[in-house]
Amino acid sequence: MKIGFTKMHGSGNDFVVIDNLEGGREIGPEQVVRLCHRRFGIGADGVLLLEEPGDTGLDARMVYYNADGSRGEMCGNGARCFTAFALSRGLGSGKELRFMTDAGALTAAVTNGRYTIQMRPPGDTKLDRTLELANGPATVHYTNTGVPHAVRFVDDIEAVDIRREGAELRYHAAFAPKGANANFVEIRDDGTLLIRTYERGVEDETLACGTGVTAAGIVAHLIRGVPGPVQVNVRSGDTLTVDFTVKGQREVENVLMTGPAATVFTGTIELAGKVTTG
Repeated sequence: MKIGFTKMHGSGNDFVVIDNLEGGREIGPEQVVRLCHRRFGIGADGVLLLEEPGDTGLDARMVYYNADGSRGEMCGNGARCFTAFALSRGLGSGKELRFMTDAGALTAAVTNGRYTIQMRPPGDTKLDRTLELANGPATVHYTNTGVPHAVRFVDDIEAVDIRREGAELRYHAAFAPKGANANFVEIRDDGTLLIRTYERGVEDETLACGTGVTAAGIVAHLIRGVPGPVQVNVRSGDTLTVDFTVKGQREVENVLMTGPAATVFTGTIELAGKVTTG
């Protein structure tokens, strides 16, 4: 099967984006793994499918798969790329797009080449949890910004062993059975955040994670008093912005995440056979 694709990235978090508006693409986990494989395929952190919205009354549906073939509820950087891709195909109003994800409906807008996603309010937030880790007890915060995220504040972001410590948090029993993305956050003197994220479904550090940036910005405000809009510097060197309002003590709403989206290249690929990654 030959398919056309567009390779895109949001702050270095990269995706294979496929137009499936006609509904003729049957892409399973093995094919997702092949597409995302950085030696045997195109190479990406995930796959995005642009599909018809059905009877939702929205402009489109975003279907997202992680690089390991598992289906993801949502992806913040992917949502920005998806918005740019859908708008380029004439969907939405030209400046705005309303679309469905497995985490619910989202609204996006573009201004001066930067894409703002109206994120869903965070849910199931649990702050100041003490977890037993290999290096001893640590304070870890949890919230769901479309997908589950653990947030841990550190003094030196560069000292984090991201693969070991990230995997430990991602698979911790406290977040079973689905697990959580693991975010390590350093707060600088000027109030900006530095972040490194170990992503569930990629099973490694990514150069940026939009939902992780959103979780970090909200938690940094609630726990450390960092004022919004929060500027978050991701591993690729880009800066994403997280804005929101807080009602009462800790009820967060009107969450906005803003950043770039870029097309890398377009092409076609033939999908056949298996890819072994072990």
